[in-house]
Amino acid sequence: MTTQYWLVKSEPAAYSWADFVRDGRTAWTGVRNNAARLHLKAMRRGDAVLFYHSNDGKCVVGTARVTKTAFPDLTADEAGWVAVELAPVAPLARPVALAEIKADPRLSKMELVRQSRLSVSPVQPDEFARIRALSKSK
Repeated sequence: MTTQYWLVKSEPAAYSWADFVRDGRTAWTGVRNNAARLHLKAMRRGDAVLFYHSNDGKCVVGTARVTKTAFPDLTADEAGWVAVELAPVAPLARPVALAEIKADPRLSKMELVRQSRLSVSPVQPDEFARIRALSKSK
């Protein structure tokens, strides 16, 4: 199977990239949006992930990988919610801000731009590559 690409969002005050790196891996819990839940269920072991700081910062800061596919989210009050396990891979050379993403015509169809409130979203392979390239520029 080919690698799929994703973006996950976290408020840095709640769980930052530094927290993620310190922990070495984490269960991605607390997602309570039906579309995002479907995305979590579609994730496969080895898929590539962009880690995005939401609210404070609004930028992609690193890459991660899926290490465990969907399992019950024990933080949920209702059945049916799922989590995945993620592990950090590497920080980006420099953070790529949402404003920069929105200004890039090659990223205009990115889910992050079109549905900015979604906490877990798919990313096209060329979008993933473009974000990584942007992080190495300037």
